[in-house]
Amino acid sequence: MGRFGVRHYCAIHRHIFGDVYRWAGCFRSVRIAKGASMFCYPEHIAAEMARIFDGLRNDGRLRDLPVDLFAARSARFLSELNAVHPFRDGNGRAQLAFFALLADHAGRTPKLRRLKAESFLAAMIESFHGREEKLIAEIECLIS
Repeated sequence: MGRFGVRHYCAIHRHIFGDVYRWAGCFRSVRIAKGASMFCYPEHIAAEMARIFDGLRNDGRLRDLPVDLFAARSARFLSELNAVHPFRDGNGRAQLAFFALLADHAGRTPKLRRLKAESFLAAMIESFHGREEKLIAEIECLIS
């Protein structure tokens, strides 16, 4: 299943996109943005990914948490991961796949058929700007 660290996350991206991009699973080396939102500069990606995943490990990989605390901590994790945006493409799909595995491992198997792509994406965008309430609600809907 993996250790839910940076290497595991990169392996998931490589698994999803390895037939499409030769750089799948490798951190990007170019600066990217969506609209006015600039993502982490490539020279800081490795350090930020280590920080984020160290936090996840220190949080016990979110195991044995009540629903509200699991949703809040996983929303924070996803929002920080999204702000780093370590790959040139496919970040959202890799994030969702990793989240589904992490939630399942934590005993909170997500019901992905409940996922509404537009509202989840809107919640992710809000979380990029420090507003995680909608993302927390989206996650609670998936795991309740």
